[in-house]
Amino acid sequence: MKTRRTSEEVGDATRGPDRIEALDVLRGVALLGILLMNVQAFSMPYAAYMNPTAWGRLEGIDLAAWLFAHLATDQKMMAIFSMLFGAGIVLFSERAEARGESPWRLHLRRNVWLLCFGLAHAYLLWYGDILFLYGICALALYPCRHLRPSRLFALGLASLALASLLFLYLGGALTQWPEAQRLALESAWQPSPERLAAEVERYRGGWLEQLPHRAALAFEAQTSTLVSWGFWRAGGMMLIGMALYRLGVLTGRADASVYWSLLGAALLLGLPLVGYGVYWNFANDWGPRSLFLGSQFNYWGSLPVSLGWVGAVMLLLRRGRPTGLRHRLAALGRMAFSQYLLQSVLCSLIFYGHGLGWFGGVERSEQLLIVVAIWFVQLWSAPLWLRHFRFGPLEWLWRSLTYRRRQPFLR
Repeated sequence: MKTRRTSEEVGDATRGPDRIEALDVLRGVALLGILLMNVQAFSMPYAAYMNPTAWGRLEGIDLAAWLFAHLATDQKMMAIFSMLFGAGIVLFSERAEARGESPWRLHLRRNVWLLCFGLAHAYLLWYGDILFLYGICALALYPCRHLRPSRLFALGLASLALASLLFLYLGGALTQWPEAQRLALESAWQPSPERLAAEVERYRGGWLEQLPHRAALAFEAQTSTLVSWGFWRAGGMMLIGMALYRLGVLTGRADASVYWSLLGAALLLGLPLVGYGVYWNFANDWGPRSLFLGSQFNYWGSLPVSLGWVGAVMLLLRRGRPTGLRHRLAALGRMAFSQYLLQSVLCSLIFYGHGLGWFGGVERSEQLLIVVAIWFVQLWSAPLWLRHFRFGPLEWLWRSLTYRRRQPFLR
């Protein structure tokens, strides 16, 4: 006969033996890495994130800074987060079943609240929110959690291919687009100086001045971008993450040869493919075709590179004793939700007009200094917080809403 235990008694991978350190450390690494890309969206006009020629210097140390972030983190950290979220779906449902609770009811409640958090984040702080997308994908993919790893891999790759085929089709037919649509795309991809100046002025203004632009971009991300790209990309990586979790790859239980193979594939296949994409885009002057055709090199190359990151982290975890950095990364991963939103709060206060107002005035090499400073804040604050509290503040709130009971907070 099963003994029903409450969430407070069991915990939900929050501390002690329930934690899987490899997942925490990997999540912490991804959280730090994703800021290298997100800082560009916070500090520069919208077009510059996808088209680096749209704003700022792109030579010398600034080109090197962009190239490093593009090769190492662009879509790679999102891929890792998505894989971890997929693994989390399986882990969460397994532990709910072990407690004798309804996994679907808890999963539904958990991700409906995640949608709410995502909406608030996107419209109040930053249009680049990923939480809403993850909530949608998690609700749709829940029935897949019991599939065999081979089927999960196949479905994940098929999902990734759908978005890729759509972009290849749109890029191939670009010359046949109606003129009005083609001109609108060109204007968004390479905005005029007047349009760029207006965006800079808006984000250097107050919060209410920014709101219409932020709301429009957030709505686009949650509708057309989600349908054409986001769901298939994030969903595909979540399915792959479910498979890798079941195989023990994400938890550090796979054979060392697996991790060396992942690292080798990243260095010998992934990075050269992403690097060739950089060459292709510069050779084609970063025109609108780069959005559809040139982006495919990084789209697919980011998969082996992200798995290479997994391999590298797992091999390092196997090598030595616990270190201060390992402890700090694990703590950061344990409260990744709170720390992800902390990045948004800090960046908005640095770059937007309701803070320092540095939007549009910080080059890519200078952004790296800000990124490193935020890293120090996060690596210092996460273990300090968890010394006194069981959860990050948003993790605690999310958990309490999911279980419909106030969770223990103080240690």
